[in-house]
Amino acid sequence: MNTEDILKDVKKLIKTIIPPSIEITNIELEGPDIAIYTKSMEEFADNNDIVRQLAQGLRRRVAIRPDPSLLIDTEQAEAEIRKIIPEEAQITDIYFAPDSGEVNIEALSPGLAIGKHGSTLNEIKKHIGWAPKVVRSPPIPSKTIREIRGYLRTVIDDRRTFLRKIGRKIYKDISEDNNYVRLTALGGYREVGRSCSLLSTRHSKVMIDCGVNVGSDTESSPYLNVPEVLPLETLDCVVITHAHLDHSGLVPFLFKYGYDGPIYCTAPTRDLMSLLQLDYLKVAVAEGRKPPYESKDIREAVKHCIPLRYGDTTDISAEIRLTLHNAGHILGSAITHFHIGDGLHNVALTGDIKYEKTWLFNAAVNKFPRLETLVIESTYGGHQDYQPHRKEAGNQLKRIITQTLTREGKVLIPVFAVGRSQEVMIVLEQLMRTKEIPNCKIYLDGMIMEATAIHTAYPEYLNNQLRTQIFQRGENPFLSETFVHVDNREKREKICDDTEPCIVLATSGMLNGGPVMEYLKAMGPDKKNTFIFVGYQAEGTLGRKIQKGAREVNINERGKSIKVEIKINVETCDGFSGHSDRKQLLNYIYNLEPKPERIIMFHGYETKCSDLASTIYQKYNVETRSPMNLETIRFV
Repeated sequence: MNTEDILKDVKKLIKTIIPPSIEITNIELEGPDIAIYTKSMEEFADNNDIVRQLAQGLRRRVAIRPDPSLLIDTEQAEAEIRKIIPEEAQITDIYFAPDSGEVNIEALSPGLAIGKHGSTLNEIKKHIGWAPKVVRSPPIPSKTIREIRGYLRTVIDDRRTFLRKIGRKIYKDISEDNNYVRLTALGGYREVGRSCSLLSTRHSKVMIDCGVNVGSDTESSPYLNVPEVLPLETLDCVVITHAHLDHSGLVPFLFKYGYDGPIYCTAPTRDLMSLLQLDYLKVAVAEGRKPPYESKDIREAVKHCIPLRYGDTTDISAEIRLTLHNAGHILGSAITHFHIGDGLHNVALTGDIKYEKTWLFNAAVNKFPRLETLVIESTYGGHQDYQPHRKEAGNQLKRIITQTLTREGKVLIPVFAVGRSQEVMIVLEQLMRTKEIPNCKIYLDGMIMEATAIHTAYPEYLNNQLRTQIFQRGENPFLSETFVHVDNREKREKICDDTEPCIVLATSGMLNGGPVMEYLKAMGPDKKNTFIFVGYQAEGTLGRKIQKGAREVNINERGKSIKVEIKINVETCDGFSGHSDRKQLLNYIYNLEPKPERIIMFHGYETKCSDLASTIYQKYNVETRSPMNLETIRFV
């Protein structure tokens, strides 16, 4: 049966469920959704049972959308919204979602924008056709989110065409005879960096992550030129677990060389990976290196993103369903669960996980409906890889900072813009507010403030306690006056020349470039100062060399190599890691439901992977594997 025949059957079934009084104007396959267009939005809103019956009958995601004839032009609609909503509501942003027919209105006083019993929203709906949705404005505006929304507004027609093309690809009839399920290791196996896996069946090819190893010049990219992958147009989709460059850094590269399919990830991952990819280009140019793609390729990736929420099950090919679950690693990070065929096989790939509640996130999910194979990270899987809990890490940070500031030194903390910097900010704000460390300025340099702004735009992804603190009690640690944003070279030079003790958080976290290099040059030769590592340092990075005790390092400055003496006191504060340590990884598997038939190690150096695999086999009597890059494992 071809796609058109399937669509005819879908339309027949829909007509048997929807009452004749509801006017249906069109039915389309749009990405993973069956989109039903109607001029009777009110009737659908008043009868939730219809949507439930449709989803059950079709066994697909159903989206009810207003007929395009009801929607006025977005610019005119925005003008009407601003005319209807009182100025006291203080609208900060209005953005349209053509995929759903919704208009999102951000306001500092959402109650005034909604009106008594929703009266203002009803008035808006009558005038513009779009379904209005009001949310509280994020405490910190994000330039990245504003630009992404603005760009998507310009490619509405392209995106609709793309979604319909994908819909027809997903909804096709296939044979389940002689099927198989295989996983091919393309990068990040028995190593850390350039994570990339290929999940393939007889009918589908799904790439999970496409990262870059920023610490390597010779093995920085996954094996994207192998026959299983090429041509790139044969991939059904790409799924991204989270935004860090070692998992998402080469996604735009795929579009540069012919891929034109969807990217599935959470909305925060889409925004954060765009931010990090743009910075990756900027650093490459500053160091005189040729980047692997251009900014236009990043925009193309954004256009092809289909954001998913945790827990939503989505068809991503004719036989594979994807569900994303919280991974606890960074904002929007996800464990990817794949349900293949009609119960043929279930695979979960963790990406990077943290199986502990942190200052930012809830612990990683490890309960699934079905699971035969688990692919789990092994970054800290070695027998000596135990980390202190978050509380111990906070106390250690307090001790190191107090000692340094008391001797009138400066503290330099290299951080990843996403994740570690926000956790360290929360701890530092609390220590400063409770006067547990000497009073001083805390400078934030690089992308930290922009990444923090994106965090505040997605409160539903933060842990319950932090959400309550920010949005109900009005206590936002990210807005503390003790934080000073450094946004130009002059401010940076002034901080470096000033003799006053201070704390500096700067990117990049592994010293791959960025503003942290300027501070390292200025502070490195002075033994009064302290350098604190709070994040993982991959082999081959400058951060790893300094952490191991290098007393002199070479730094690339505009294509030239300069030597920097390292007399600064070097400390490591492990408890801030976004990765699970060995104990947490073993507890994750102990509490895992259901127990899988096999567990595969990845994202860890060879000894870590083999050590963890051996221990899991001995403790839990489950088959374990630790494949090398380019190996393929068949599950079915």
